[in-house]
Amino acid sequence: MDSVIGRLRTRLLPALLLAFGVALVATGMLSYTSAVEPAPVARALQSYEPLPTIDPNLTLPGGATAAPDASFPPDRVATRIVLRRLGIDLPIIAQPPGTGDFPLCDVAMYLPSLGQPGSGRATYLYAHARDGMFLPLLIASEDNNGQGMIGYTVEVYTSDSWRFLYKISEVRRHTRDLVDATNDNQGRLWLQTSEGPDGTIPKLQVVAVQVDAQKTDPNAAHPEAHPRQCR
Repeated sequence: MDSVIGRLRTRLLPALLLAFGVALVATGMLSYTSAVEPAPVARALQSYEPLPTIDPNLTLPGGATAAPDASFPPDRVATRIVLRRLGIDLPIIAQPPGTGDFPLCDVAMYLPSLGQPGSGRATYLYAHARDGMFLPLLIASEDNNGQGMIGYTVEVYTSDSWRFLYKISEVRRHTRDLVDATNDNQGRLWLQTSEGPDGTIPKLQVVAVQVDAQKTDPNAAHPEAHPRQCR
């Protein structure tokens, strides 16, 4: 029985993650603001708390198990992302129940099937390429393939009031899957946004390596989120 479960974890989970990743990049999850795009329609959402979704014992492709930091709390989730050089400062949430699959506006979102800061696995954050969201990433990526962003500092705050610092190391344009993020057992930060209008498959990925982590002010780590439907 244990061998059967092990084979399921080793073979089925990567397949599910890959299928989910393909669906994620194919659903037009991230679109940018253009002159022909209709104005977003705001809709009030009920208040909620971010839900812990990390499974620290999840087996990665090839049978490797990511080793989280010994102090990693399994209920930690990312709550805020700041990239000061590009003017990005967004609350981070999980997709609330009852809001469908299309990402919400005015927030970044984390991919629950991957990791959280300090878990030893990829932290995968995504947001629309629109004003006030991840549009600055898209604009910067179009200048010399984003090489100007290399070395920029990204701050990610967490629900247990930690601030993780990352340095951008790669800018990947026109990506079509989450294979490398799924295989990441180095605890890197992955940022994703769109490269075109709703329905465009290739996406922009920005990868950053962790350089520091420290306790921080709880108020700084818990921004008030005002997500809205924007499709």
